[in-house]
Amino acid sequence: MTAVDTTTLLAGIGQVAALVLLLALAWKPAGDFMARTFTSERHLAVERGAYRLLGVDPAREQSWQAYAKALLAFSLISVLLLYLLQRTQALLPLSNGLPAVPELLALNTAASFTTNTNWQSYSPELTMGHLVQLGGLTVQNFVSAAVGIVVAIALVRGLARVRTGTIGSFWVDLTRACVRILLPLSALAALVLVLGGVVQTLSPFGTATSLTGAQVTVPLGPVASQEAIKNLGTNGGGFFNANAAHPLENPTAWTSLLQIALLLLIPVALTRTYGTMVGDRRQGLAILGTMAVLAAVSLVAASAAESIGAGTAPELAGGAMEGKEVRFGVLGSALFGTASTLTSTGAVNSMHDSWTALGGMMPLLNMMLGEVAPGGVGAGLYGILVLAIIAVFVAGLLVGRTPEYLGKQIGPREMKLAALYILVGPALVLVGTALSFAIPGVRESVTGTSIWNPGLHGMTEVLYAFTSAANNNGSAFAGLTASTDWLAPALAVAMLLGRFVPIVLVLALAGTLAAQGRRPVTVGTLPTHRPLFVGLLVGVTVIVTALTYFPILTLGPIAEGLL
Repeated sequence: MTAVDTTTLLAGIGQVAALVLLLALAWKPAGDFMARTFTSERHLAVERGAYRLLGVDPAREQSWQAYAKALLAFSLISVLLLYLLQRTQALLPLSNGLPAVPELLALNTAASFTTNTNWQSYSPELTMGHLVQLGGLTVQNFVSAAVGIVVAIALVRGLARVRTGTIGSFWVDLTRACVRILLPLSALAALVLVLGGVVQTLSPFGTATSLTGAQVTVPLGPVASQEAIKNLGTNGGGFFNANAAHPLENPTAWTSLLQIALLLLIPVALTRTYGTMVGDRRQGLAILGTMAVLAAVSLVAASAAESIGAGTAPELAGGAMEGKEVRFGVLGSALFGTASTLTSTGAVNSMHDSWTALGGMMPLLNMMLGEVAPGGVGAGLYGILVLAIIAVFVAGLLVGRTPEYLGKQIGPREMKLAALYILVGPALVLVGTALSFAIPGVRESVTGTSIWNPGLHGMTEVLYAFTSAANNNGSAFAGLTASTDWLAPALAVAMLLGRFVPIVLVLALAGTLAAQGRRPVTVGTLPTHRPLFVGLLVGVTVIVTALTYFPILTLGPIAEGLL
């Protein structure tokens, strides 16, 4: 017998239906707008000013090597500037009287926000002043999200173009992503969130009356503006330590649903952009269908695990309510957690560490899938396109034909790049987790001072941390102290390598595909817009990514769930 009653179940189904409706209404206009944004030859006045400031010729496109160099240089400068801003916080205005951020924590945070991970090994309201939040973290929320979008666009151009040595201009793409897409949408979203009760002020503190009638001091700040881009850019870093579970950051059930819609909007709409830019919108629908299947299975599994929750307490509470806000409930929390880990958002409106063992495995598994359903802004699209290339290669082997995708031959070079892309995440996750328990000095530090819940759950906490870092998600099993001398730099390295190594491989793949001609469609060509290919792509995604982690999952959440 399940703990969730019929009324609660219907309310949960209603939330999902409303979310699907919102995304369906936005899919076509948002997707077509982004396609026009990255194909238009017209430059806005503010964009031309930015190009002059950067010394960039907007008419000059770049090879994949030049595109990658510009992206890496920009990101390196972003890391250094954000690190410097944190280290000099005590000297800056709007510091709220807070000291400089410690060295390792500043490094970890700089790597985190530059890589769109937004992992937070600190309590934001006790560590970061308003200037660092606005001028450092929020700025990176915009540009790191834009970097993900432009890499996806570069790969789409590689598939769409024929015999060319260029894939666009990084500086033009970055500027347009920020000016035309992220800034206006974030401004609108912030306004709606303010109307919904999210705080937006430069005052550092305010007063409130507690349930006992006492006057208490509460931290305040420019929350709505950061909350908007936090979700829209699939960033996830909260203004408060409780993230989207905090009443000043996410006051009501409808603001929670709005935030879920924001974090899914661009990744979902990019499938329409993809279909439009390659000249066959059925291809975008096939990718969207694959994402929808994976997301639906994950949501049902997580909701069931959290609703059924064995024991008397979950039955009486209507589900496993530990670590969850009453205003969101079990199903609202499962929906938020599923959406934030199927994307690379990392925001939470409940504590994943308090989920049931098998329920908590689902956010972990979502990240291990590569966050491709629908994934982060841009990152989800280029991730699933890499898997689509692997899928057509597998299909070609099965029928004995040279594999092709959208008329582009998938040869040894393309497969090497795709295979390396797939291997980066598991290598970082498994090696990082193994070293945390294998190196004697590190093991004692991790198990003795970092893990609050020793045993199987404690192992899962470390595994979750490296999975979140390497896949640039940012959510956490909060029972782990991740600001230690080992975990802070180790997770920073995982975030940097997990972000930029795949990006370079994707850009190399884009350049290789763009240089090819286009093969004509024949009777032997595998149709990549039909349900058969959707099923193949779902299977490849699960087999190639998720099963890689099966042994380590059996040692953590699966074993804990069977106890």
